[in-house]
Amino acid sequence: MPTLTLDKVHSGIDFQIKHMMVSKAKGEFKDFDVTFNGDLDDLSSASVKVKIAAASIDTGNQDRDGHLQSGDFFEAEKYPHFIFESTSIKKLSDEEYEITGDFTIKEVTNKETFTVEYNGTSKSPLDGSTVAGFDVTGKLNREKYGLTYNAALETGGVLIGKDVKFDGNFEFIVSE
Repeated sequence: MPTLTLDKVHSGIDFQIKHMMVSKAKGEFKDFDVTFNGDLDDLSSASVKVKIAAASIDTGNQDRDGHLQSGDFFEAEKYPHFIFESTSIKKLSDEEYEITGDFTIKEVTNKETFTVEYNGTSKSPLDGSTVAGFDVTGKLNREKYGLTYNAALETGGVLIGKDVKFDGNFEFIVSE
């Protein structure tokens, strides 16, 4: 069975959340790792583990990033990582899958399901290596993880939405 090694240069995790009920705040996590074990010809038998460094959040605003790392949100010093471990992968079509697993933030674990698009493999013209690519989309309710900080708006509604939408794109180097 081949070994897949995450190519961090060609991978990323972006997110967005409603801000003041009318727009979206966006950002990314800069430090993460993804471990894939399994057969690319039968993804339903594979397992995946994702480890994201909470302190690596980057929204383009240092003050906001600091607030997100604080006790109001992630408590990044006490809980340095978010962890996702797959429990099942279900084939929906030739390229689309559903991955379900345990997602843990601040020692709170919930079962979550995300959509995965398998983009296949390709051979690099630079060094001849084989690469495999995946796109992952999903949504988390931050309040299920105890991330409940918010503020009421004078016009009604709240400062921050509860659903965090994310997109991950992951490229792996495939070796025998």
